[in-house]
Amino acid sequence: MLLTLFAALFVASVGGTVMSSSDSDAEFTIRFSFLGSPEDEDYDGALVFKQYVESRSNGRAEVELYPSGQFCSNERECLEGMQTGVLQVFMLTTGSLASIFGPGQVLDLPYTFRDDAVAECVLDGPMLADLRSAVLNTDVSIRLMTISNTGGWRNFASTDAQIRTPADIKGRKFRTISAPVQQELVRQLGGNPTPVAWSEVYTALATGVVEGSKNGIQDIVGMKLHEQIKFVTLDGHSYMGGMWWFSEVTWQELPPDIRRIIFDGFQELKTVTRGVIKRREIDAYREFEESGGTLYVPTTEEKAQFREAAGGMRDWYVKQYGEEWLTKLDSAIASCESEIDSAYLDAVGD
Repeated sequence: MLLTLFAALFVASVGGTVMSSSDSDAEFTIRFSFLGSPEDEDYDGALVFKQYVESRSNGRAEVELYPSGQFCSNERECLEGMQTGVLQVFMLTTGSLASIFGPGQVLDLPYTFRDDAVAECVLDGPMLADLRSAVLNTDVSIRLMTISNTGGWRNFASTDAQIRTPADIKGRKFRTISAPVQQELVRQLGGNPTPVAWSEVYTALATGVVEGSKNGIQDIVGMKLHEQIKFVTLDGHSYMGGMWWFSEVTWQELPPDIRRIIFDGFQELKTVTRGVIKRREIDAYREFEESGGTLYVPTTEEKAQFREAAGGMRDWYVKQYGEEWLTKLDSAIASCESEIDSAYLDAVGD
């Protein structure tokens, strides 16, 4: 059925530029799909992107939004849609980057970014262009447009006991995404990584298939996982970057002025999603605690234990993918931290 849909939509395309299939006067239709629901921050960003592109193009381009997997139900199907040019926009988390460019998992190494400011500085810097070029040089045919935030920070969460140190993870089954870097982290901390599709996490927690997960608080509350999860440890082991991709087939057929509008629209999307998640986390934390959940902030010493226990992740990465991208990341982090710290000193003086 999916292939039939793609074939039918492809008939509506000209060379790769998707022409409008509606009754509007738009010359171009941008089909925008993501797996999250309309309650997610990604939908807020999508709405802003749609408004920006349609208004700035004076109606020459229209944007069709397909949340909740309405256009394609999983990452593989969505990627195939972009490769054929029948889907234009899709988002992958940094953790899911393994499916198209393994070395890109460097962005998901644990305890790498000290805070949002450093993470966002790095993701807005030269590494973005480097990743775009690296993927375009493969046969995937998708273009990285921007990196937003989709869920805040990953934290360890469990159904039946508080996690205070890595010792509390040993022998326990934690849900992960399929990305090797995420599974290896749980393994190095002594746990049992168990990949489970996002749509099946609630059931996996309820039935004991897994005893915990690695998610941001907004995702936990948004998917009602807090009906099962009762303990969240705010260790913040990875920044949940949302990587937004555009079909290269379509991009090459668009005129320069529409390309620029689309590019700028993604910058608007990035700003909105990063801000919305920080605002919604406030309500999510409150709802989690009101439902009987317990939040725990590790002490400095406990946080150091997590870092030490995960210290082998860098060696694991180098063995898998080499040092090139790790060197790029270390350099970008050092530059951003220096820039941010200098701005602070300029603001407060000596």
